[in-house]
Amino acid sequence: MTHSPCIFGAVPREGSSRNTVKCCQPQWQAWLPEPWQALAIVPQSFRVYREYEVPARRVIGDDQTGKPCFCASDYRLIEPRSDDDEEIYPALTYGESLQAWRLLDGRWLVRRWRQPFGEDVDPVISLGFDTRMPR
Repeated sequence: MTHSPCIFGAVPREGSSRNTVKCCQPQWQAWLPEPWQALAIVPQSFRVYREYEVPARRVIGDDQTGKPCFCASDYRLIEPRSDDDEEIYPALTYGESLQAWRLLDGRWLVRRWRQPFGEDVDPVISLGFDTRMPR
């Protein structure tokens, strides 16, 4: 996911391959559970913030009035590792992602994904509600 030319698993629009930052659209419903899809407010525009020194990104989706109704963030901690002291490869030591959707009743449905202690441990996924957009 962090090496994708598109932010947060978004796919390039058809026929656009020149500027991948402008041609990608976030798939804001990708992790939204089906029972909640009809209750989530649909974003009309997106603001993308990207950290260039570490693999970290944030997307804010705004409704038609300009108020946030979707947010997603992604962070990966990568360390160089070696099994034989000769060949070095990048290894995930920690990762977390968050997706949140504002529902019609004003609550935020928040999905958190954490990959602690590297790739060998199962990720921890939680789904819950909050009264405000996660920071």
